[in-house]
Amino acid sequence: MEKSKLKVQGTEIKLKRHNEQDYFSLTDIARHADERTDAIIQGYLRNGANLDFLATWESLYNSGFNSMNFNGIRQRAGGGAFVLSVSEWVEKTGAVGIFSSAGRYGGTYAHKDIALQFATWISPSFYLYLIKEFDRLKAMESEALGLSWNLRREISKANYTIHTDAVRTNIVPVLDWNTKRESLYFASEADLLNLAVFGTTAKQWKSLNPNATGNLRDSASVKELQVLANMESINATLIEQGFTKEERLIIISRRAERELSILEEVKALKEMKKLK
Repeated sequence: MEKSKLKVQGTEIKLKRHNEQDYFSLTDIARHADERTDAIIQGYLRNGANLDFLATWESLYNSGFNSMNFNGIRQRAGGGAFVLSVSEWVEKTGAVGIFSSAGRYGGTYAHKDIALQFATWISPSFYLYLIKEFDRLKAMESEALGLSWNLRREISKANYTIHTDAVRTNIVPVLDWNTKRESLYFASEADLLNLAVFGTTAKQWKSLNPNATGNLRDSASVKELQVLANMESINATLIEQGFTKEERLIIISRRAERELSILEEVKALKEMKKLK
């Protein structure tokens, strides 16, 4: 059953409540880029990094995910003849984060974590407007129920889990899992993200701000925390693809700079509208 709709930059996006979670219409999101929505979604599924993201999400939240069949799909990804439909993805891997349905409100739908990553892949600026509208919708619903909602906090939680899982699985030796030594690896990767987004490590920031309450991230702006959550997801994908720490820092720094710039542009536009 349709839950509600969002309107983002002139594009109407349907939402469904599925398995007690919010699912977005990827078909509607894809329409923002091109009317050939099926081709857009297939292009998304042809991308190896996107498949890695989907598999990581399923591994974390779906105990029935078939990782062996995923490995077979992943080996074929990138080939000239490689094509993967949503129905084939679901059938072969047992995925629950994305599905297609027919009927009045039919199309392809995905869990909000996946839908937001899909939106980023299509257009970072569209993704930011989508977050804003969904945050507004949830705030309105929560106000009616007397609850508190913060989408950025929810995104941060999901991306943090995906990030730490990638670090543990691909970087931390098995003997160090769930030990104090493991925390050193997590701290090292956290500082890589700090350098990319804030331009400093937590230790360096503390030495420059000895009287500050809290840590570097406690003093960050909402804009910076939003970009930080995005970089956690990107770093997780790069780790799984085998990039070195030095390579990842370069890639993530460039992406963070771009996203911060987009957010500044969005803020400037809002200020201009206020003046008008």
